[in-house]
Amino acid sequence: MKKYVVGVDVGGTNIKLGVVDPSGHVIVRNSFATKPFASSRIKLITALSREIEASIVTAGLNKKQIAGVGIGLPGLVDYEKGFVRFLPNIPGWRGVYLKSILQKRINLPVFVDNDVKIITLAESKFGAGRGVRNLICLTLGTGVGAGLILNGQLYRGEDNAAGELGHMPLNEHGPRCNCGGYGCFETYVGNRALLALASRLMGRPGITLEETFTLAQKGNKKALLFWKTAAGHIGNGLVGIVNLLNPHVIIIGGGISHNEKFLFRTIRKTIVSRAMSLQGAAFKIKRAAFKDDAGIIGAYVLVTNAQK
Repeated sequence: MKKYVVGVDVGGTNIKLGVVDPSGHVIVRNSFATKPFASSRIKLITALSREIEASIVTAGLNKKQIAGVGIGLPGLVDYEKGFVRFLPNIPGWRGVYLKSILQKRINLPVFVDNDVKIITLAESKFGAGRGVRNLICLTLGTGVGAGLILNGQLYRGEDNAAGELGHMPLNEHGPRCNCGGYGCFETYVGNRALLALASRLMGRPGITLEETFTLAQKGNKKALLFWKTAAGHIGNGLVGIVNLLNPHVIIIGGGISHNEKFLFRTIRKTIVSRAMSLQGAAFKIKRAAFKDDAGIIGAYVLVTNAQK
């Protein structure tokens, strides 16, 4: 009998859950805010346990019909050990054996991985990277992460820690980052950095990214300058990756990817102008196919791959 999977996408702002049927479709969705539980590991694990079990009930299923639970987390995760090393944007999460703790609570197989690796699995199998052997999947949000498909396989690195593009330093003396480093890519294109840039360029403290997009659509010169500057930062951060890995496709997801009209052309132009000529001519930029369901569908791929 084919079974269902519960997918969990843990973000610095919200946690999304979904039940995925054997054909890969999300049949039940739920979400809750991270902040009320983020101060305590036990509170967050308890909330996850409760919501996972509630989602199964809402779907009209029992645990015998569930193949497992896949969880994506925003930071360094050891997939093989089920061990959360460090979550830069959720305080206090260092050295947590989440897999074993949660399995005991819910009595189901649990698989944990970095959230962007899971999103990359979704895009590679079902989305914008389907059939592509070499790709980078970049997500832009509270944090910045990347997943790598090299020669048709998810690349994890020696310690299951590959893909931390957001913490690649662009400036030896740049802003301090949550990871402990300085001048990381994330300090220039993470949401906090972009909001600060928007406030400065627009002369409006507290302006949202959605407002700048609306203004840009109306031709506002300051808003257009903001998006051009943001796109330039993103492209600049990707130049070294293009030179190093020579990908065929760069998939961009996350909240601001919806503004591709004001991003992708400048990102591509920046990369082409700075990358080596061969690599700079070889890539395509695509918007991620999945939005809010990306982590949930990727969790389904993670669990089904693990159980083959």
